[in-house]
This record gives sequence, structure tokens and C-alpha cells, in this order.
Amino acid sequence: MVGEPVALAVPRGAGEGAADPDTRALRRSLRRIRRRRRLAAAAFVAPLLVFTLLVFVVPIGDMLRRSFWNAELAAAWPTVRAAMAEWHAEGAHGVPPEPVFAALAADLRKTYGTPALATAARRLNYDLENGRSLVVNTGRRVAQLDGPGGTWSATLAAIDPRWNTHETWAAIDRARVPFTDFFLLAALDLQRDEGQIVKKPANQAIYLEVLGRTFSISLAVTLACLALGFPVAYMIAAQPPSRANLLLMLVLLPFWTPLLVRTAAWVVVLQENGLANQLLAGLRIIDHPLRLIYNRTGVLVAMTHVLLPFMILPLYSVMRGVPPSLMRAALSLGAPPLTAFRRVYLPQVMPGVAAGALLVFILALGYYITPALVGGGADQMISTFVAFNTTDTANWSLAAALGTVLLAATFALFALATRLGGRYRLGVLG
Repeated sequence: MVGEPVALAVPRGAGEGAADPDTRALRRSLRRIRRRRRLAAAAFVAPLLVFTLLVFVVPIGDMLRRSFWNAELAAAWPTVRAAMAEWHAEGAHGVPPEPVFAALAADLRKTYGTPALATAARRLNYDLENGRSLVVNTGRRVAQLDGPGGTWSATLAAIDPRWNTHETWAAIDRARVPFTDFFLLAALDLQRDEGQIVKKPANQAIYLEVLGRTFSISLAVTLACLALGFPVAYMIAAQPPSRANLLLMLVLLPFWTPLLVRTAAWVVVLQENGLANQLLAGLRIIDHPLRLIYNRTGVLVAMTHVLLPFMILPLYSVMRGVPPSLMRAALSLGAPPLTAFRRVYLPQVMPGVAAGALLVFILALGYYITPALVGGGADQMISTFVAFNTTDTANWSLAAALGTVLLAATFALFALATRLGGRYRLGVLG
């Protein structure tokens, strides 16, 4: 029948094996060429993959590991860890039996005068108030004793009564296990009390407030950059290419100055006798100098100045591709300028808005130098506390937990922004 496909019968053995030697040689040569091309492409990409693995994947993986893994006490006091494992397995409460006190005394003798004692004292101090002084003082006294002179429980309780409290041994019990949720809970202002997760006291809960402050400052900076960068990008995109390139060079000019220098310049400009107050006073807008530095105002101004180019560049790249004839056509068809802008122009540049806003917001989340120099104590962002726990207190696990919480919150907001962006595009297309 005309139009129906005709099935061709291919005899067995008529494939590659039945081809003549020249055809088989040609196919093998083509396979070798494709293989060499794939290897060459992989060789070009391999350095980038190795670089990404070393400076991005491995550090983030190590941060995630440190946020729930801390073996400092387990490594410093192995005898205590083993003895408390048996006591903990019995489900007992209060203070442990005499073998656990003897194990603690043995580990204190063994580690006194070594970095291991300081490590154990630092780890216990995270979970127990004045835990460092308790461990160091007890270790010194135990090292001076020839023997317990009775039971080690009575001897240690005589050295410091806190050894006879459940609170001290509960802290040691939580710290003896390398795998712990203590630091992740602490980063969320939570703690475990008798196995239950509860909120920390108000005088100890600081990190959720700091996290909220970090996101609020980042959002304010993002909105400020969008409000300032959108008209600038629109103006540059409307210029001829030669003039647009010159204006883009001016936008990129701040990148030629180090971040620390730009932040220090704002300290000079925004101080009480700085250029900003002198200009406002010269225009008779103010009667006395305003406080523009070491507060939220200084942080927002300095961060907006630094991050503004990251908003302008994505906006310009998208606006450059929007044909001006579309707006003229909308106006010629009777649409008011605002309606034409909202219904025709804005939907086409929304990818640039989303890219610039996301880029500025994520960069603002990790800012450390600018808030530290131009902000006050109530304006420090979470990066300041990460740096403090890393360099000053050497609490790497808490620093990693704070970074993990920030990373998780950022991914959640990114997913939300992507979802909302998809709904917006569907609404526009609909």
C-alpha cells in the first residue's frame, strides 16, 4: 500500500562484522578520534574540577563534618569515656559510681601538663559554666596527690563540690561521644536537658537574633542596590556601545580599589567631622552632625557601595538584549508608559533582576570586614561570630555549626526564590 513503511530485511552478518576491511579500519579510526577528543576535553576541564573540589567541595564537607563531630574529650580522656559508657548504658542518673571517678583521676594524672588537659578543659567549658577552671584546678590538685586517701569520689568532691553534681557529669557524658548535635543546637539557641531539646535561657540565646540580623541587613542592602542599580543599568543599556563601555568602566572602577581601603574611606567620609556631615551642614539641612558611623546606617551605606556593581552588571547584560522597538510598539498601541514598562519591559528583564538580587544577597550574607569597621556592636553579622569562634576561642565545631545553619538557610531561600520566580514566569506567560 502506498504510504506504508516498508520493512527491509537485513541478512544476518550484514553489520559491522560483514563490512570490508577498509570500512572496519575507518570505523576504528573514527572511534579513536572521538576518544582522543573526549580525553582532550576532559583534560581541559580537569584543572577546574580539581580546583572546585579543593577550594569548594572539600572545605564545605569538612565544615559539615565538624558541625556534628567533636572528638576532643574522647581523645583526651579515653579511660573516662570507656568507664562512662558502661555507666551510661545502665541508664543511671545523678553522679556515676566510684570506677568512673577513678578513671577521671587517672586521665587527669596522665594529661596534666600536656595540651590534652587544655583540650579537655576547653571542650567541657563549651557545655559547662567555668568548666575550664574546674578541669585545670582539679588536674593540678590530683597531680600533687600520692593517692586518693579514701575514695576518689570523696577526694574529687573535696577538691571541688561540682564533681558531686549531676550537671557536671551530664556535660561530660554529652562531650564524651564524638558524634553530637550539641553545636548545631547551640547555633539555633537550643540545648538538651534530660534528653529533651529546649530553648536556651534568654541571657544565652544570641545566635538566632544574629542570624535574623544578618538576613535583614542583606535584604536591605539588596533592595538598596536594586533601587540604585536599576536606573543606572537602564541608562547604560540605552547608550551607544562606545559610551556604554565607558560607563561600564566607571561602574567597575571600585573593583580596582581593595575592599579594606574602600571601607576605611567610608569611615573617613561618614564620621562626625567627615565630608557627609560637612556637606549636609553646608546645605543647611542639619544643625549638628549626624551619627552616620558605627551604626546600621554606616553598614548599609558601605555595603551598598561595595555590592552595587554586582547588581548593575547582570541587569545591564539582560537589558542590552531587550529591543527598544517593543516599548515603542506598546506605546504606539495606546498603552500608558507605566503599563508598557510593567507589562512589556519588566518581565523581560526579570531574569537580570533575579540574578543580581541573588548575587548581592548571597555576597552580603558573608560580609565580615565592613560591619566590623563601620558597624556597632548591635550591627555585627553572623560572619563575625564565625570568625570569633574560629580564631579567638578555637571552637571550630560551633563555627562550623553556624556556617552550616547559614548555608542551610541560604539554600532554603534560594529554593524559595527559584519557586517564586517560576510562578512569576508562568503568570507572565499565562
